[in-house]
Amino acid sequence: MPAEDLTRKSAIELAALIRSRAISPRELLDAHLTVIERVNPKLNAVVTLAADHARDAAHQAEAAVMRGDELGLLHGLPIAIKDTTRTAGIRTTFGSPLFADHVPEEDAEVVRRLKAAGAVVTAKTNTPEFATGANTVNEVFGATRNPWNPALSPAGSSGGSAVAVATGMVPLAQGTDFGCSIRIPAAFCGIVGIRPTPGLIPSYPMALAWDPGQVHGPLARSAEDAALMLDAMVGFSRLSPISVHPPWPAAREIVARAEDARGLKIAYASDIAGIGVDAEIDTICRSAAKRLADAGALVEEVAFDVAHGREPYQAWRGAWMVGQRFEHLHHLEQFGENLRGNVKRGLDVTALDLAAAEQQRQDVFHRFRELFEQYDVLLTPAAPVRPYPVEMNFPDEINGRRFENYVDWIAPAFLITLVSLPASSVPAGLTRDGLPVGLQIVGPRFEEPRILSLAKIVQQANPIGWPPHA
Repeated sequence: MPAEDLTRKSAIELAALIRSRAISPRELLDAHLTVIERVNPKLNAVVTLAADHARDAAHQAEAAVMRGDELGLLHGLPIAIKDTTRTAGIRTTFGSPLFADHVPEEDAEVVRRLKAAGAVVTAKTNTPEFATGANTVNEVFGATRNPWNPALSPAGSSGGSAVAVATGMVPLAQGTDFGCSIRIPAAFCGIVGIRPTPGLIPSYPMALAWDPGQVHGPLARSAEDAALMLDAMVGFSRLSPISVHPPWPAAREIVARAEDARGLKIAYASDIAGIGVDAEIDTICRSAAKRLADAGALVEEVAFDVAHGREPYQAWRGAWMVGQRFEHLHHLEQFGENLRGNVKRGLDVTALDLAAAEQQRQDVFHRFRELFEQYDVLLTPAAPVRPYPVEMNFPDEINGRRFENYVDWIAPAFLITLVSLPASSVPAGLTRDGLPVGLQIVGPRFEEPRILSLAKIVQQANPIGWPPHA
């Protein structure tokens, strides 16, 4: 089978082909390495290619197939891991010059789980320094570019993983999400990404063990593929003090059965953050939402504004930045501008600031709780702006109105993080100039199967095809 044919199949199809012995893990790996060799030089998504490690793993995966061993969910599938997530024996730089040659001795727990499910770790993907920033650029590897237009940003901080998946370098990739870092790269690159409920995937050995903010999650080209990878990542672990069992047996089986949206009550809100939204993006997202009525859903547009959560997020984020980098504070002046500035702002956060933030955060949570007593899910644009020039650190205005803070533009995403809810981004269509637009699907805690089931319906109704630079 030609390499391009293989690399454009879904993860679910590829896993089935391996199980049936129609293709081998080594054949599949070679096909994806060919795409990486062809595409990566112009997009810079993969920053460390672990070809030798991957070939060893693919050889072992092939032997297991031939022995008739019980195979994991991701058996033989090449995957990419974000360069902030530790991989034993494979360079992990965190996008920082301070760790440019760092090779961990231990896998992060999420990587261990993916390997246990049979995945073949093939590459590490680009990220801003310590995942700080919504543009994927750092001093070690430079900038990652958007496959729909290489002059534009793929967003961040999981931009490398999103580009690798969108272009067929790998069928699946791991990312992390604190503010927007899975969802907006997925939106900018035209794929599916989901931020799961905190506690479902252990974050060990990330700093701040009790942190409900930064979570691991999958990036995939379809909702069903995302559900498959999610199932391999979730589960209770004694390594995490907030770890929980998922209340569903297999997300992939629920999503596979989803054929329509009958019985769902859906709320659409164009601007939950009070910052505005690009008119064309709003039109595309609203149309995709209303089209769900054809699939049997009740869709209503609502006025839902939780803009008062922006300020408490800033305080929480500031303290989080200090906690995340606590062991490295003596290197503060050696950090890049983004990271250094974020940590310094965090050092100014007081106990009173945090106490006030928690009071407001609680109110925002109950606003969402009340909404979900009336509706099953909330739909809203994943990003209020279209992809911006790769040289820009961040967009500074929307509809001619300047942002008050440099992270304000990701508020529609970080307000979901603030209250520990799960959310996915799914392609809703293309702009007139051919750029993907992501629709954010937000649900109550532990409703990942419902979110991804609806994402599947949205994606089927709004196909966007492959990016031109894939």
